[in-house]
Amino acid sequence: MKIEESDWHILLTRLRAGTCTPFLGAAVNHGILPLGADIARNWANRFDYPLDSKGDLAKVAQYLAIKYDHTHPKELIRLELANAQKPFDFNNDDEPLNVLAKLPLPVYITTNYDDLLCAAIEHHGQASNRKPAIELCKWNKSPALQPLLFKRGSRFKASAETPVVYHLHGHRSVVDSIVLTEDDYLDFLVNMSKDIDSFLPPRIQEAITASSLLFVGYSLANIDFRVLFRGLRGNLEAALEKMSIAVQLPYDNAHPNKLKAEEYVTRYFGDIKVRVYWGTAQQFARELWHRWSAPNV
Repeated sequence: MKIEESDWHILLTRLRAGTCTPFLGAAVNHGILPLGADIARNWANRFDYPLDSKGDLAKVAQYLAIKYDHTHPKELIRLELANAQKPFDFNNDDEPLNVLAKLPLPVYITTNYDDLLCAAIEHHGQASNRKPAIELCKWNKSPALQPLLFKRGSRFKASAETPVVYHLHGHRSVVDSIVLTEDDYLDFLVNMSKDIDSFLPPRIQEAITASSLLFVGYSLANIDFRVLFRGLRGNLEAALEKMSIAVQLPYDNAHPNKLKAEEYVTRYFGDIKVRVYWGTAQQFARELWHRWSAPNV
């Protein structure tokens, strides 16, 4: 089931006005970086993970944190991202990162640890000197966690010309910023619930509450999405009062409960005004760019 034409109209209107905030998950990097499930299975085999959940990265990372220490799985994920990254084609308009990077948006929020989105924004913004700032979520008390990786003046204002890429679950350059293990996700959610004002900077809260939200690269089954969505529902209810869209990978036709599963996901989101686009992140990007580029729309 596709989103309705009226939903596309609202989405395009708000993208043009800069009143839409994308949330980007791991699937936007599909084909460029390994997926979490693949990394988890590799680690599970390499480190003799004893449980059945070998494709669950948070669980396998938790095992490594207990077997070694809490920093070691984060060091490993940095190496995985550095060694496994494939070349990125900036000219491919089917790539979600390229499409989103071209849009005149002031704030992007991601739970990914990499720099691909920033690289795409800088590449496509060369003619206009558009350069993003990277900002980290201070979800724990580590002194290594500073609000900005690239320091800006106190008067810096996120805009279409100077966008902020906000790394909600950390950035690979700062090990202590990375949300990876089950304990990390629990601590993240608890700290978000305690004091949202100190957890998220005002400009990020404003970008969420005053905009439509666009979730790309997530599955309802992913822990990073469930924690993110739970935090939004509990702390920023105004963010979900406007029409928002979640891109969800459709279930395989051979799935025994395909229709029931998709109905469940649709109802889960439908109760809070989030429309579901059934398709891959690449399919969504292709359709979005086609509609964005169409004349007289």
